Amino acid sequence: MTGRRVTRAVTILMAAVLLAASCSAKTDAADLNKPNPRLPTVTLRSGDIRVIAEVADIEIERNRGLMFRKSLDEGKGMLFVFEQDQRVSFWMRNTSIPLSLAYITADGTIVQILDLKPYSEQPKPSERSVRYALEVPQGWYGKVGLGVGDKFEIPLGK
Repeated sequence: MTGRRVTRAVTILMAAVLLAASCSAKTDAADLNKPNPRLPTVTLRSGDIRVIAEVADIEIERNRGLMFRKSLDEGKGMLFVFEQDQRVSFWMRNTSIPLSLAYITADGTIVQILDLKPYSEQPKPSERSVRYALEVPQGWYGKVGLGVGDKFEIPLGK
């Protein structure tokens, strides 16, 4: 191939790669404009207290969370599972349900509980690295008597 043909082939290849990346980004953004389908659940236990939580363990599910949902029953929630311990942050974009959020370590210990205001885009970061976050109806932790230092049994194979 001549230098001119190589340059043209490289240019076409780069354009194709950029187009593919652009389409992928648009798909991901569009996916955030609809709610998660109902996700598989687990039952988390802390002594006699139980909560049935949908499990969001892949990035798109974690990013959507409870967006666009109209309600969340008492005793229900969403468990966000991260691949490794890390500092995380949550907000309430497109979320109308008042929620309470617990940041939880890999061994199930609650290390922080925050109340989240509907539609707020103010980030609510974890104070330390965690493996899980559990969103429930606002005030649920106080109603059932759970607080920082309490521990959940989390029946996941991670």
